[in-house]
Amino acid sequence: MKAVVCTAYGPPEVLQLREVKKPLPKTNEVLIRIHATAVTASDCIIRGFKLPRRSLMGFMMGLVLGFTKPRNPILGMVLAGEIETIGKSVTRFKPGDSVYAFNTMRFGAYAEYICLPETSVIALKPANLTYEEAAAIPYGGMLALHFLKKGNIQTGQKVLIYGASGANGTAAVQLTKYYGAEVTGVCSTANLEFVKALGADQVIDYTQEDVTNRGELYDFIFDAVGKKKSARLPFAQILKPNGTYLSVDDGTPKLHSEDLNFLTRLAEAGQLKPVIDRCYSLAQMAEAHRYVDTGHKRGNVVVAIR
Repeated sequence: MKAVVCTAYGPPEVLQLREVKKPLPKTNEVLIRIHATAVTASDCIIRGFKLPRRSLMGFMMGLVLGFTKPRNPILGMVLAGEIETIGKSVTRFKPGDSVYAFNTMRFGAYAEYICLPETSVIALKPANLTYEEAAAIPYGGMLALHFLKKGNIQTGQKVLIYGASGANGTAAVQLTKYYGAEVTGVCSTANLEFVKALGADQVIDYTQEDVTNRGELYDFIFDAVGKKKSARLPFAQILKPNGTYLSVDDGTPKLHSEDLNFLTRLAEAGQLKPVIDRCYSLAQMAEAHRYVDTGHKRGNVVVAIR
């Protein structure tokens, strides 16, 4: 089968299209023919090993992933595809099922096939979405859902989403509206109308206005871009008493199939729509990474594998 292999940590050029051995499912695994994957910001961080190697975080990342190159050379956390075969003990799925999955740190989605334990974060694909559209949901959708639930979001609250146009932010805007809160999205000039169309009640252009100087107070602030990009903003001064600030950098969330099933139901009801900026082929993986590295993608960057 064809797969994109990360030959070493470094720039997008370290990603090479290769012919590798097709995996065989164990008794508790399903073999998925992948139709689409997505290039996430996390993929790019891992590919470039974008942490100081002599820092504690860099050392821990090296222990988990490998110090000179990834132990699993096939990156990719999210996928959508069709189950081709199943192991003898598998009961949740059957051959022919259209599924999507979030494989977190196991990787392996930059390929034509992958084997996953049936207990992994896998769910039936939303019936109304293409494989490419489905691949655009798990990463931002599950991370946003985790942090909104952790923040105990409530109907009628005022919520600020900083970085409302990325994969996490676009999902967070839609999920916050689903929970009945009032949403203010922060993004660049080019994305103002786009974020408003997703359901944001108000939008703020961070290139023209300091969100912390508007006199507004919020029950919950979700920093969807991470503390490295927003470190200088004094979010604490715009929180209501007992308000909550959470960043995507606040711990590694535990993900569950039940949450992905929940997102499936929202997508099928039209309450969560995938956002795709660009779509590439497997052979264009380095180009896709190069674009995500710019930090200006809108929603998700998808890779079609067929």
